[in-house]
Amino acid sequence: MSKTIEASIVVVDDEPSIRELLVASLHFAGFEVQTDASGSEAIEVIEKAQPDLIVLDVMLPDIDGFTVTRRIRQEGIDAPVLFLTARDDTQDKVMGLTVGGDDYVTKPFSLEEVVARIRAILRRTREQVEDDPIIRVGDLEINEDSHDVSRAGQSIDLSPTEYKLLRYLMDNEGRVLSKAQILDHVWQYDWGGDAAIVESYISYLRKKVDGIMVTDENGEQHKVAPLIETKRGIGYMIRAPKTVQGA
Repeated sequence: MSKTIEASIVVVDDEPSIRELLVASLHFAGFEVQTDASGSEAIEVIEKAQPDLIVLDVMLPDIDGFTVTRRIRQEGIDAPVLFLTARDDTQDKVMGLTVGGDDYVTKPFSLEEVVARIRAILRRTREQVEDDPIIRVGDLEINEDSHDVSRAGQSIDLSPTEYKLLRYLMDNEGRVLSKAQILDHVWQYDWGGDAAIVESYISYLRKKVDGIMVTDENGEQHKVAPLIETKRGIGYMIRAPKTVQGA
């Protein structure tokens, strides 16, 4: 019985060993994969293949991954791009997202992380084209059209920054986001302060999202199960508790 193809992916990297590892891992995960080793040839492959997602090395022998992304965007190709970079440099990350990239992974990376990032990107981009404007995590809902937020049927009033932070967490449900990633996304890459601002806003969100009081079937009041989690030394994530998932 043939395996269902989850999505088509083009992998562009000039290191044969990395290409081979990625192809093997992505095939195993259920993706259809094409590869290339240079930027100029990759543009032709991408234009012809029209993939669902592109895994693109930043440092290529002819033109860099940022230039490749600019050119395919100019051609009207809007497939999401996951950058691979050997340089854990904020400017590189900012540049990658500015030219139309969707995420980045720093070398050396784990294959499991790459697959998880790809699936998260595909989930986000596919949700954007669906008619349903509601994003849900457990009993928490965001209406993208009206920007209304509610949990357990109760309306939650958020500031624009709180809304953007919550939306970012929900778009990445089940994935730990570092403070640096949150600063990059929510504060538009130009925040000059330290990461304490993230801690403050996570605290604000917790009070509003996880502080909701509900009445159970016995008429007793209690707080809802917490959705926002802290992974000490790593970052923050949001996910539905098992009791909500199974409800």
